[in-house]
Amino acid sequence: MTETPLFIHPLIHHPATPCEAVRALVVEAFAVPLNQASGLLLRYRLTGDLSRLRLPVSSEAPRFTDGLWQHTCFEAFIAEPAKAAYREFNFSPSGHWAVYAFSGERVRDASNPGVPSPAITLAQTSDSLTLEARLPMPVTAADTPLPVGLTAVIETQDGNLSYWALHHPAERPDFHRNAGWTAELA
Repeated sequence: MTETPLFIHPLIHHPATPCEAVRALVVEAFAVPLNQASGLLLRYRLTGDLSRLRLPVSSEAPRFTDGLWQHTCFEAFIAEPAKAAYREFNFSPSGHWAVYAFSGERVRDASNPGVPSPAITLAQTSDSLTLEARLPMPVTAADTPLPVGLTAVIETQDGNLSYWALHHPAERPDFHRNAGWTAELA
C-alpha cells in the first residue's frame, strides 16, 4: 500500500504492565474502499521477541467472540460525532473479532445496530507481527473529528498481560476512558 496514512501512532505500555518482549507497537490508519463504500484499514505492527508472547492460533472460521481482550488482542475505540456514544472493536491474531456499541462509558447499547464483521489479515515473522483490520469508515460530522483510542493487550508465555495505548490517563489500565483517545479521524 502506497497511500498516505490518515495517521501513524506508537502505542506505549501502561507503567504498571511492562513487557520486555515487545520492542515497538505502532498503528497506522488508511482510508480504503470496502464493499463499494469507504472503509478504514487499521494496521498494527508489533516488533519484538514473538517466541516470548502467547499468540492465539489462527482460525479457519473467524467469528464474533467475546472476551478476546483476556489474551493478545488489538483494539480500537471510535467515538460518535458530538456524543458520549462509541464503538469498541477487538481484533485477535486468530482472526476472531468483536464489535460493541456503547451509549456512554462502559454502558452497553444493545439497541444500537451492529456493523459488518471486520476483515482481518495477519503476517508474522520471528520478530514481527502485523495485523490488519478493515472496517466501515465511521460517519464524521462536518468539521468534527472523531476521537479514536488505539489499544492492545499483549500476553506473554507466562500468562502476564501488558496493556498498550496511545495514552494512559489513570493509575490502572482502562481503555474505555476517552481521555486516552488521542488520535482523530477527520
